[in-house]
Amino acid sequence: MDPEKIAAGPLGEGDLWLGGRWRAAADGRRFAVLDPATGRTVREVSAAGAADARAAMDAAAEAAPGWAATPARRRSEILHRTYELMTAHLEPLARLITLENGKALRDARAEVSYAAEFFRWFAEEAVRIDAGFGEAPNGGFRHLVQHRPVGITAHVTPWNFPAAMATRKIAPALAAGCPALLKPAPDTPLTALAVAELLAEAGLPDGVLQVLPTDRAAEVVGAWFEDERMRKFSFTGSTATGRLLLRQAAERVVNVTMELGGNAPFVVCADADLDAAVRGAMDAKMRGGGQVCIAANRFYVHASVAEEFTARFGAAMAEVVAGPGLAEGVTLGPLVNPAAVAKVRELVDDALTRGARIAAQGAVPEGGQGEPGEQGCFHPATVLVDVPDDARMLHEEVFGPVAPVSVFTDEDELVARANATPYGLAAYVFSRDLAHAVRLAERLEVGMVGVNRGLLSDPAAPFGGVKQSGLGREGGREGIGAFLETTYMAVDWP
Repeated sequence: MDPEKIAAGPLGEGDLWLGGRWRAAADGRRFAVLDPATGRTVREVSAAGAADARAAMDAAAEAAPGWAATPARRRSEILHRTYELMTAHLEPLARLITLENGKALRDARAEVSYAAEFFRWFAEEAVRIDAGFGEAPNGGFRHLVQHRPVGITAHVTPWNFPAAMATRKIAPALAAGCPALLKPAPDTPLTALAVAELLAEAGLPDGVLQVLPTDRAAEVVGAWFEDERMRKFSFTGSTATGRLLLRQAAERVVNVTMELGGNAPFVVCADADLDAAVRGAMDAKMRGGGQVCIAANRFYVHASVAEEFTARFGAAMAEVVAGPGLAEGVTLGPLVNPAAVAKVRELVDDALTRGARIAAQGAVPEGGQGEPGEQGCFHPATVLVDVPDDARMLHEEVFGPVAPVSVFTDEDELVARANATPYGLAAYVFSRDLAHAVRLAERLEVGMVGVNRGLLSDPAAPFGGVKQSGLGREGGREGIGAFLETTYMAVDWP
């Protein structure tokens, strides 16, 4: 598997993966996938429409009974073989991610390893779907409880983790015995198509997985919601889009998992190990160039260590090497498109007009400011201080390499500020006193907390948030449960 060759020719000439083979869109429509580092076209791919969405549902419906009846051990073997294939092809997959997403190659490599782990974890969970049997408390009969595949599942994934967001969704669905329909983001469809190719090589039966790239998402997803055969819908993306999809799901009472926006606070207590806090801050802020839903969005630093932490953190941010993700030594790639650069600039300008100051800033390639043409979509790594609470970037996802730092003295006030958001996905707490850190973490209204570490995602742990950050969990034991229905039988027992 070679990323440049994938970009140039294989994958059915950039077609849809439907019914176990490559197919062009029914109406022949295509769209371009761009390299964010240069603005150049990586390749064109077929753009699915409503007719393709219905054909994908038909293929899934045909494959569903056989896949549900496939022994769990066989499903497990296919998923584990896919894990092995992804691991064997780590480098070309990473380069493909960088070509279409832009992230630095080191981040892309880490993503492939992380993405592959979902296949390994759910290969193990596939054979551990439990059942229950016991006597009714009043006697006279028995309870028999089974967990069965929910049915045909549909998934919509974002561009920021084109491999991991796909595998985090389809691996548990396939492990549970459910066919999967996947619509990857139009910015990054090539990685999802490559994963489909590896699943087929691993032995996944035709029709169990369909991958439909498109630049007309509403048409494809709308066709799925109109079809009674779709029994589960999983989405990762913005809260605004999630609200719209929830309305559609409500019309047919479709089972949903929603992983939506975040506004993660990063808390540095007075007794924090500042070396660990700076390392954690770089991990939590700069992975994927800050284009991560669990990225640290608001930095709250105790007044007694604020000056020293900001100086160390600023020095680390200023040393970040920005450039095309495939270039040697680059640690910060471009943002995904010019609109992303414009949004980050807008938030920075808003903070500056409200009194914030730039404490540290890295460099970007000359001309790489996200303007039209081939300059690329870069924004410098930036640390802001004196950021007031009414600055927009403290209430909206920055989704870029910008870190706003605020100071606190009173912990109760800190908790109130940290929780003053409709989002509740992730948070980070740094303190040498572990008991204190855990007590503070328990007061934060979030689904996940990194305690003295800036990386918290793990396929074996439940990923998800509270409030408007989503519904349900992905990963962990909970991940496969989202694709199972419970059946209870009352059995006479002479």
